[in-house]
Amino acid sequence: MKKVAFLLVIGLALSCSKKTETQKPETLKAEVFKAEADFKNLSQSKGIAQAFYTFADSNAVIKRENDTLIQGKENIKNYYSNPKFQKASVIWKPDFVAVSNDGSLAYTYGKFVWTSSDSLGNKKEFKGRFHTVWKRQKDGRWKYVWD
Repeated sequence: MKKVAFLLVIGLALSCSKKTETQKPETLKAEVFKAEADFKNLSQSKGIAQAFYTFADSNAVIKRENDTLIQGKENIKNYYSNPKFQKASVIWKPDFVAVSNDGSLAYTYGKFVWTSSDSLGNKKEFKGRFHTVWKRQKDGRWKYVWD
């Protein structure tokens, strides 16, 4: 019985130490940088609506034109399904990432370039700064809760 208890204690200690290792700030920051890159890449390959839907937490909120808040994954996807976004593209890269001490939340900010075409095919480019708040999901993936 003592051997079983000893093995349980050792197993528990090893599982706790592994969790601590994955919670290292630099590891978590790298995960968030990767989530940002995957998010951007999906927007380029599958479209803006799909990317914003895929990377949204179920309670996500985005702030857009005239300080309008769009709440929820489905509403965000519907917003970006508007035909005016079908010929648009966006690229971005975070300049900064910070992760909370407990590893559950993170935020990023950086520059973006939004390109769209008008009805005549003329391209317009808008540059700006973004700020995104990320929440780590139970499965370890990062989803945005604010953009």
